[in-house]
Amino acid sequence: MTEEEIQNMQEEEQQEAEEQQENTAAEVSDNNEETEAPAEEEEEKDPLEAAKAEIEQLKTQILYKTAEFDNYRKRTLKEKAELILNGGEKAVSAILPIIDDMERAIENGAKTDDIAVVREGMELIYHKMMKALEGLGVKEIETQDADFNTDVHEAVAMVPGMGDDKKGKVIDCLQKGYQLNDKVIRHAKVAVGQ
Repeated sequence: MTEEEIQNMQEEEQQEAEEQQENTAAEVSDNNEETEAPAEEEEEKDPLEAAKAEIEQLKTQILYKTAEFDNYRKRTLKEKAELILNGGEKAVSAILPIIDDMERAIENGAKTDDIAVVREGMELIYHKMMKALEGLGVKEIETQDADFNTDVHEAVAMVPGMGDDKKGKVIDCLQKGYQLNDKVIRHAKVAVGQ
């Protein structure tokens, strides 16, 4: 064999080796492309699908929260309406025994001519009524020897010539005033010294 033939054989072997390398590289790249292509698609689809899933989850949460708030609003409106309708139940329940006492007093008053007995019954009923009102948070506004206070008193008369010590003071109470839990529900109508 000549050098030329040896060289040609080496070149052919080298070409075959290069072709095999290229084929192997091509197969590896094809395999990589096949595995990378789905991976790229998955990467492209994953954020999109993840975003869609998150959007659906947020929509569901919003629907639940909206429904929950709507139920809460309806429940509070219903409770408020019930309070308005039945708010006086406690007061009425406290007054019913007093009405029973009044009915008994009327029946027994017709049977007796003794005014003192009727007066005593009326006083007992009055004291029971005042205790019931105190239990509900109602108290009488003090007027005796009190300074005139526009927050709790209503001046219906000015009395001149009472002296300096009576100036701006309550002289007489014409109608009692009442507070319910420190809120004035009826001002005391008073005469004030000038």
